[in-house]
Amino acid sequence: MKRTIVLAAMLASLTCQARVDAEWKSPLPAHKAWKGEKVSAIVSVSASEPQEGLRLESGDLVCGKSVIDASCVSLNFLSEIVGDELLEQYNQCGGRDTVNYRPVYAADLIDDRKEARLEAGKTQPVWMSVSIPSDAVPGRYRGTVSIRDSRKVLTTLKYSLRVCDRTLPPLSESPFHLDLWQNPYAVARFHDVPLWSREHFEYMRPVMKLLADAGQKVITATIMDRPWNGQTEDPFGPMVTKIKRADGSWLYDYTVFDKWVEFMMSLGIDGQINCYTLIPWALTFDYFDQASDSKASVYAEPGSGEYEAYWGGFIRDFAAHLRQKGWFDKTYIAMDERPQKAMQAVLDLIDRVEPEFKVALAGSYHEQIADRIDDLCIAFGEEYPAGVVEARRKAGLISTYYTCCSEKYPNTFIASNPAEASWLPLVALSRDVDGYLRWAYNSWTENPMKDARFRTWAAGDCYMVYPGGLSSVRFERLKEGLQDYSKASILLDEWGRGTRKSAALEAALKLFTREELSANGPERALEALRKAMD
Repeated sequence: MKRTIVLAAMLASLTCQARVDAEWKSPLPAHKAWKGEKVSAIVSVSASEPQEGLRLESGDLVCGKSVIDASCVSLNFLSEIVGDELLEQYNQCGGRDTVNYRPVYAADLIDDRKEARLEAGKTQPVWMSVSIPSDAVPGRYRGTVSIRDSRKVLTTLKYSLRVCDRTLPPLSESPFHLDLWQNPYAVARFHDVPLWSREHFEYMRPVMKLLADAGQKVITATIMDRPWNGQTEDPFGPMVTKIKRADGSWLYDYTVFDKWVEFMMSLGIDGQINCYTLIPWALTFDYFDQASDSKASVYAEPGSGEYEAYWGGFIRDFAAHLRQKGWFDKTYIAMDERPQKAMQAVLDLIDRVEPEFKVALAGSYHEQIADRIDDLCIAFGEEYPAGVVEARRKAGLISTYYTCCSEKYPNTFIASNPAEASWLPLVALSRDVDGYLRWAYNSWTENPMKDARFRTWAAGDCYMVYPGGLSSVRFERLKEGLQDYSKASILLDEWGRGTRKSAALEAALKLFTREELSANGPERALEALRKAMD
């Protein structure tokens, strides 16, 4: 649907005709929306002449005598972010320069500006979302979106939305194991405030609340300095200070760790604490040496005497502290893409010192140690052996998968098809695993509001949301996929797998494969799934 309005303006006795058009670039879903669901669309606005002070307005959605208030509709201008092109088939890792990787521009940032300037002949996309109340009356609702300036409405779009008599619980209540790694250090740098100050936590609040509302289950904590060797723009520091006294004994300060965990829990992210790490990329471990009154470090390989001397006492003391705080049962010692031999040495140490400590690993599947990993996450390109996930689930263990720079697709790069973000959670349901991990939620680049390019990986790899708690098209599409995961799970539980009623839905889930994605993109599988749930 499309409407056009012609404005007449007098400039120095000349009449200037300006035309503003608005149309649906991507309409609201044609399928029935559930109560409690959030559905989105993109509106495209253009003008024949420059237009100042464009504003957006929504009316109520009306179905007979039933009304969904206009406050449930959000309309936001999209801002363009600079990214870079994707070249290799399945690998976007390694150095990226501006010569071999041409820039790509994508309207990704869902902005909070109230007005926009529209250049002649240019298009301004608008992100529209409707949050359907959980008590909405089922039926077909009709509403309007208006584009106006400071004086009058310039053009209006009409739309309709079908609401069915099913209710979707909030994503925060979903069983989906979502694990997007947070970077508090990036927030302090971007806003130029002291680490762990009151201002720092206030700037983090909207960013982390956005994550909590998406159903995040895990707090990312660092128990040593630079567990990933400072690979991001803002290296992760230690949230626990290790102090070696002059007499050789050890003291541990958990002040920062406690503040961070308590803050995240206050936002609703309270299911799990993953502590990185006992096996960093560089086997150098930090501490403060009282004898020399200075920072120091020690190099130690897993299994060595130096390694056990450094970590053994900490593991014991950390466990006692966690028990005192009531957090021990939800805390995991976490490792990232570490080799089996090193993992074996760490597991043996933990078993000797504190065998009840849980362990997490994001990396390859190692049959010899898999049953000792409480939270195991393997790469998208791998699959769990038959029967392993079900056996782990019965034992109370978590099994998920992750994507990173290794995949050209599916992914959430600036240059990715945004529908791939919706596709990712459904892979978990298709493979019958518990959830999805992404290594970077907000490891912002130097200028994240304008340029997502980074020296090492494809643009967008480092972050999915923006400073100030501003969301992105990629993150909102991921949440769409999380909603679809919940809806499909509810229906499969109700209908039963292998039944006539579930046949179309189960057939659609079989389309969530790399081969199907390569051949037809993400849209075919998503459309089939949503049609099967209609």
